[in-house]
Amino acid sequence: MRKIIKILGTALILAIISACPVAAADGDLIKEGVYAGKVDLSGMTETEAQNAVESYVESLDNAELLLNCVSGNTVAVRPADFNVSWGNREIVSEAVELGRSGNVIRRFKDLSDLKKHKKVYDIELAMDDEALRSVLENQCAAYDTKPKNAELIPGEGGSFTIIEGEDGHAVNVDASLDLVENFIANDLSAEGGSVDLIIDTVKPKGDTETLSKIKDKLGTFTTKYETSGADRSANIATGCKHINGTLLYPGEQFSVYEHVSPFTEENGYHLAGSYLNGLVVESLGGGICQVSTTLYQAVLRAELQVDERSNHSMVVDYVPHGGDAAIAGTAKDFKFTNNTEYPIYIAGQTGGKAITFSIYGVETRDMSKRSLEFESVELSKEEPGPDKVVADSSSPAGYVHTQGAHTGYRCEFWKIIKEDGVEKDRVKISTSNYKAVPRIITIGTGTDNAVTKAALDNAIATQNPDYAKAVAASVALDGGAGALAEQQMGAAAAAAGEVQPENAGAAQPEAEQPAPQEEHHEEQREEYHAEDEAEPDG
Repeated sequence: MRKIIKILGTALILAIISACPVAAADGDLIKEGVYAGKVDLSGMTETEAQNAVESYVESLDNAELLLNCVSGNTVAVRPADFNVSWGNREIVSEAVELGRSGNVIRRFKDLSDLKKHKKVYDIELAMDDEALRSVLENQCAAYDTKPKNAELIPGEGGSFTIIEGEDGHAVNVDASLDLVENFIANDLSAEGGSVDLIIDTVKPKGDTETLSKIKDKLGTFTTKYETSGADRSANIATGCKHINGTLLYPGEQFSVYEHVSPFTEENGYHLAGSYLNGLVVESLGGGICQVSTTLYQAVLRAELQVDERSNHSMVVDYVPHGGDAAIAGTAKDFKFTNNTEYPIYIAGQTGGKAITFSIYGVETRDMSKRSLEFESVELSKEEPGPDKVVADSSSPAGYVHTQGAHTGYRCEFWKIIKEDGVEKDRVKISTSNYKAVPRIITIGTGTDNAVTKAALDNAIATQNPDYAKAVAASVALDGGAGALAEQQMGAAAAAAGEVQPENAGAAQPEAEQPAPQEEHHEEQREEYHAEDEAEPDG
């Protein structure tokens, strides 16, 4: 019985198939109801079908595709921008073979299915993912809105008013990339189309519950600049303003350089003294290191994590040796991290020729019994060498400037932890080395008069400060006419370490400059080698 049923079943299938038109009737034409994407391939030869699909893909190249970004903004692109091409060309051969390949049962099923519904082959488009990603990241993301973080407004008595933050919105590049690719492959027509990109909500940092806990002063420090001129004082006030009001969340790092730069007039800076290769030079931002040093001392008292700190090339006088933090572009920066469990607030203010930084947060230390002290320990001392006379071709002939000498030091800076006034621990914070620099007399040699220039160069070569200043004075008095004679008359005396009395009396008065207070920054620093420094004298 089973064998008979099987034969009958086979005979029935053969009878049905024999009633269906097969290959011989239509040659190699594609069956009715076969599509490649939106392209109807019915009745086409393989070559005609290939051309039809290629024409369709090419028609998409110049279709305008609008990418809908944040806040209703759009970016118009074309598939040609992403080098769109047809990737799965084998589907045409498969379409031709549909209903012709396989065993009898397979062919019968394929033909029966075509009578019920269309057979659609997906067109796979290959495109330059990186080009599309670049559009999303650079053009579309340009319309992103940053979240506005919550703010603290200081009030009286260490209290704060909290200003709630606002959400931001940003393109989800990875998700939008897949979305756009699928749209181009399946939905885009020659008339164009648009895609709503996937937009993420970006929450602001800070909320009332968290920020309301910031009440404790974790550390504070003040330095003075009573002898500073107006320009240096203004630079300190500007740097302080750029830092004041910073909220630093747990795990975030703070860079002084990033907050106070660039050192330009537009950013509020003036020319003031800076250190450079043992010399005091004028540069924009001179004084900024006193800002970073004052903040450094407050950070030490708050016991936050110090990530980067450098001493000045020469000593400064507003903190103990080893307690400074120089700024010299990216070569010298002061960086620290909020290693507490809560946000911290940095408050800075200037007034009365003093600058103060205070750091507020949530106190987790038992400061009722615990106290901190800091100590500078001198390891060695180096006296400055003999006076040095240098030429400055950028200054006019006759110019004289004297910079005071600097003693060199090697020292350590220590934190001393006490409980109930008794020392419990002592931690070394840093070791600092400061250069010893001799008194430097700078003589201007800028002149077109060869005789005057030679006289000044010869005087500088003697390295006799009094003689060199005397020659410079004669140049300043008579415009250089007597300089050569002056040099010739004093050559022998200079060689013996003496100066002619009449020349000594003619030396122009000029005040010796005191040791500067700070060091400097990037624009200056980048012009020199690694061992050179232009630090806005702190």
